[in-house]
Parts: sequence; structure tokens; C-alpha cells
Amino acid sequence: MSQQNMIAFAKGLNKSFSGKPAVVDLDLEIQAGQVLAILGANGAGKTTLINILLGRLSHDSGDVNLFNAKAGSLEAKRLIGAMLQVANLPETLKIKEHIRLFQSYYPNPMPYEKVLAYAGLEKMQNRYSKKLSGGEKQRLLFALSICGNPKLLFLDEPSVGMDMESRQSMWQAIRDLKRAGTSIVLTTHYLQEADSLADEILLLKDGKVVKRGSSEEIKASVNHTTIRFCADLDPAVFEGFEGVVSCSKSGKYIEVQTSNASQSLQQILAQYPDLEDVTVERAGLEEAFKQLNQ
Repeated sequence: MSQQNMIAFAKGLNKSFSGKPAVVDLDLEIQAGQVLAILGANGAGKTTLINILLGRLSHDSGDVNLFNAKAGSLEAKRLIGAMLQVANLPETLKIKEHIRLFQSYYPNPMPYEKVLAYAGLEKMQNRYSKKLSGGEKQRLLFALSICGNPKLLFLDEPSVGMDMESRQSMWQAIRDLKRAGTSIVLTTHYLQEADSLADEILLLKDGKVVKRGSSEEIKASVNHTTIRFCADLDPAVFEGFEGVVSCSKSGKYIEVQTSNASQSLQQILAQYPDLEDVTVERAGLEEAFKQLNQ
């Protein structure tokens, strides 16, 4: 990673709650104009890490620096936006009133029309927040997170509750913000979201980084390939084949996980040449996530 383009970092970060480690000797760097996705199962330490970086939670040891300032300092806050999972909004304000209020907190806010466009709220700016659906509330929270024209944006599960169209619109907004120079730290349970958006992925387990790299690098680190085909057979008949790790059946399809796709496929077709709908797929991010979390 380029030190010249680094805008924030954590080094040797540790945090425990009642003696139970939540973040363990963690290092990370955030680059200018980068989307960094932090993935992990529930309890992996994602939210704790985000709260430490935001200065909402103190750490036990280590170093945290954002824009050459202390996490939680006024200097850092002016350059940061955040959309968190737990957020309450006054229900008696309209969308436009929420946005105008948040803009007033910053010396150089993002233009109002631009905020509306990024969040896809142009047609509902006069609606009261109490009338919003779950997905629409997420869009408003996203709008509020960018009101300050942040250089670094934290998005904690931003597309929860959104329909596919709204989710795709948010993804495009994230790409546009990145293109404009904003760095984004994203936590999500939608692995497709991380796969589509992230330049780098940090995979946490029990507060530790177990893997980091691009989506392609993480997928390439998993040595399983899936051979899928249609057959009226017991999947157990394939368990002894070369390279086969596991076999399962879903409806009319059998899925064979193998560490040696070429030899497994040759052996399967040699014994069962009449198989239909045969496909071979490299492990996706979901398979990599599952394997690395074992």
C-alpha cells in the first residue's frame, strides 16, 4: 500500500469487553479513493472496529490515526461521514429538513441537490421521516452521512431493507463518491455487495484479520471448485473420486466440491458419461468466506 495515499490507519489495535477480546492486534490502512470492505460473521468485531475508528469507543492499546488526527477529534469529524446500523430520527421532520439541518453542522457541506441525487430522494424530499419504509429510511440515513462532503465515509450495513433497485442505486452512488475521491469503509452481510464494490476486503474472525486482499485474491485462495450436474444418483458415489472434498444434492442437481477439478471431472465423466447440465465454477466469495471462517 502507498504511504503517500494513506489517509487513515490502525496499528496493533486491541479492545476487550469484560476480559473477552473483541479486536486483537489488528492493523489496517485506508487509502484515498478506496473502498475497503470489512467482512465477518456476527461477533467478529466489525462494529467494534468501526466505533473505534469513529472515536465512539476507546481502544485498550494500539494506535489509530485519521487525517493525521486523533479518532473522534473535531479535525477528524469534519472530514468523516458515518451511516450506522442503529440510528433514530425525529419523525416530525421532513426529508429536506433533516438534510438542511445536517448540512448546517459542516463548514463546507455537500450541495443539497447533490445529496438528494446520490441518495435517490429527489421525489420524496417533502415526505416526513415517520412515513418512510425501511429501505427509504436507509436512503435518508445515507443522505445524512454524506451531508458534510466527507473525505472518508463509514457505511455499516447500508443496504439492509432495500429492494434490488434501491440497492443498485446505492451501489452506483458509492462508485460515484469513490470516483470523486471519497474513501469508503463498508461492512456488509451481502457478499455480492463487497464483491461488486470493494478494492480491498478485510476478513475478520474473533477480532483478528484472517485474510486481506482484493475479492479476486481472496477467491483464488480457496482451492475448491464446484462441479454441478443433473443426475438421479446418490451423491455419496462420488466421495471417493480424485480430489473430491464433499458432495451434496439440491433438487435434481448434485454438487461436487473438489480441490482438483480436472481430474475429478475426468473421472466422473468416465464413469457417468451421460450426465446433463454439467458446469464447473471456481469458488465465489461466499464459498471463500465460509471456508476461511471454519
